[in-house]
Amino acid sequence: MAKLYFNYSTMNAGKSTILLQAAHNYAERGMDTYLLTARLDRRAGEGKIASRIGIGQAADTFAADSDVMAMIAARMAQGPIACVLIDEAQFLTPEQVWQLARVADDLGVPVMAYGLRVDFLGNLFPGSATLLALADDLREVRTICHCGRKATMVVRQSADGTVAIAGDQVQIGGNETYISLCRRHWREAVGDRG
Repeated sequence: MAKLYFNYSTMNAGKSTILLQAAHNYAERGMDTYLLTARLDRRAGEGKIASRIGIGQAADTFAADSDVMAMIAARMAQGPIACVLIDEAQFLTPEQVWQLARVADDLGVPVMAYGLRVDFLGNLFPGSATLLALADDLREVRTICHCGRKATMVVRQSADGTVAIAGDQVQIGGNETYISLCRRHWREAVGDRG
């Protein structure tokens, strides 16, 4: 039985690296995968999943108005796929997550989604919240805070190091913008909001 998997973490934990390794493992066994990433994240270029360690692969992109089930069905019409791999899954809409559940349930194709659990204010992304509710298998990708504890939160900072305590949920950035922290150090950084 195919399943919907959600691999979640904070920034800079290696989620894209793990996704690309999974795609490589399937390819080594002669199995095709279908890679998707969020259209709005163009840090590696549009239609590309890339890791900070220097590996990358082309992918189709989804936007908030994309019918991801139709995209996957269209790809399946070109030939069988062993797995759907989705990067930046936090940007999925709740309806798109339901579509992914239907891909696993009705089309019999495993779906492995990789994304952030919470934003810089400690709030769940809508796509992540729905994945946490619907996924058959939840896997935490761990990274560490500067203190050595498990990092579960992230702060957004400006070029001068000022930590943001308000703003839009989505602002694309990387190592220079976001820092992963344990909850205690996140609370200290944002002034114990909560």
